[in-house]
Amino acid sequence: MSTEIQKEIQLEIGHVLFIDIVGYSKLSINDQHAAVEELNQVVRASEQFQRAEAADRLTRIPTGDGMALAFYTSPEAPVQCAEISRALKEHPRLQLRMGIHSGPVGGVVDVNDRANLAGAGLNVAQRVMDCGDAGHILLSKHAAEDLEEYQKWRPLLHDLGSCEAKHGVRVSVVNLYDDEFGNAKLPQRFETVQKRRTRLRWAGTAAVLLALAAVVAGIATFSRYRVRSTLAAPAAPEKSIAVLPFENRSDDPDNAYFAEGIQEEILTRLGKIADLKVISRTSTQHYKSAPENLPEIARQLGVAHILEGSVQKSGDAVRVNVQLIKAANDSHLWGDTFDRKLTDIFSVESEVAKAVADQLQAKLTGEEEQVIVAKPTDNVEAYDAYLCGLAYTLKTGNNPANALTAQKYLREAVRLDPKFALAWALLSNVDARGYQAGSLQPTVALREERDRRPRPPLLFSPISAKPSWPTAITIMLV
Repeated sequence: MSTEIQKEIQLEIGHVLFIDIVGYSKLSINDQHAAVEELNQVVRASEQFQRAEAADRLTRIPTGDGMALAFYTSPEAPVQCAEISRALKEHPRLQLRMGIHSGPVGGVVDVNDRANLAGAGLNVAQRVMDCGDAGHILLSKHAAEDLEEYQKWRPLLHDLGSCEAKHGVRVSVVNLYDDEFGNAKLPQRFETVQKRRTRLRWAGTAAVLLALAAVVAGIATFSRYRVRSTLAAPAAPEKSIAVLPFENRSDDPDNAYFAEGIQEEILTRLGKIADLKVISRTSTQHYKSAPENLPEIARQLGVAHILEGSVQKSGDAVRVNVQLIKAANDSHLWGDTFDRKLTDIFSVESEVAKAVADQLQAKLTGEEEQVIVAKPTDNVEAYDAYLCGLAYTLKTGNNPANALTAQKYLREAVRLDPKFALAWALLSNVDARGYQAGSLQPTVALREERDRRPRPPLLFSPISAKPSWPTAITIMLV
C-alpha cells in the first residue's frame, strides 16, 4: 500500500454551477485555448464570482472544455453567476450550456496534488447540463425547488420533465430563462422524446375511439350508481381533523422551516389524543395553506374539521394564527392569535392542541394531558436547530442533501442540549434511514462521533411516549 496519507473526503452542501463550451472538440487547439481564456475572463468579471471568492466561499475546478464552480453561500449563488449569459451577447463566438444542482460535494487532492471536487452535487449538475444545448441554463428539480422560495425567480422556472442522462440515469430538469438570458427553446433531447410520444399518442387514438362507444353507452348506468353510492357514503367522524400546512408569513423565506416545525409539533400533540381521528402529514402535505375548497379537501381526507394557520417569526418574536373550520358548511368554529417570545413557543403548541380537543369535545386521559403540555427542552436555540432538522426530514425526496442537512442541524440541537430526547430520536432515525438507503456512509469520522455520543439504553420523551428504537439501529450500523 502507498505510504502517502489518504485523506477522507469531508462532504458539505454545495451549490454547483457546471459550465461547458459547446462544440469545443471541433475547435483548433489555438481556438480552444482562446475560448477557455475568454470564458475565464467572463466568469471572473461576474459580481457573484468575485463576492464568493472574496469571502472564501467558492471552489473552482477547470474541466478542460469548461469549469465547475461550487458556491457555499446560498442556492441563488450559481444562478446569479449563470446570469453571465447576459454578457455573452458581447462574445458571440462563446457558446455555453450550464447545469445547476445543490448537493453534497467535498474537496479532494488528485494524483497531481491539485485540488479537485467530488460528490453527488457535482455529478448531478453535469448530468443536468448534458440535457441542454447552447444557451440553456438547466436546473435539477431539487435546485429549482430551493429557488422557488425566492419570489423573483418563480416566473423564470419552466419544468421540462425528466431526461435520460449518462448511464441511463433519469434526472428531472427545469429550464431557467427570460427575455434577456437563457434559452427558451426546448432542448433537442426533449424534442426527440416529445416526437416519440406524439407518434405513440396517435397510434393509440384509434384504439381509444373504438372503445369510446362502449364507454359512452355505460356512462348513464355508471352515473346513476355513483350518485346512489355518494348519497349512501358514511359521514366523516365528528371527532376527526386534518392539519393543513401552515403558511410562512415571515419576511425571510428561510424561516419556512419554523412554520413547518410548528405545524408538525401541533399535529404530533393532537395525534396523541386517542379520542381524535387525526390525518397524518403524509396525506396533507400536498395541499397548500388556506385553500379555497375546504369541503372538498375534507371529503377527500375523510374528516369533519380542518385546522389551518400561519406563522410569522421576526428575531425572537413569534406570531401564530390558527383557525378551526367545520368542513360541512365551511364555518369558523374557533380561532386565535398567539404573540409570544421564542422561549414560550411550547405553550402555543400545547394551547392550540388543547383548544382543538375542547372544541371537538374529545376526552383526554391524565396521561394525554401531560403529553400535550410537555416541554421537550428548555434550550430555545436547541429547539430552533431541531425544527430546522425536522423541516429537512419532512421534505419530499429522500436524497443525500436533505439527510446531510438534517444531520447537521440535529447534531447542533443535541450539542446544545444533550438531554433533548426528541432531537436524539430524530437524529438516530435520520442516520438509520440514511445507512439503509445508502445515502450516508459509516465513515471513520462518524464512528468516532458515535463513540463520543452519550448513549443511554433508551431515550424517552414525554411527547413520543416511547423509546427511541432508531438509536439502537444506528449504533449497530455505524
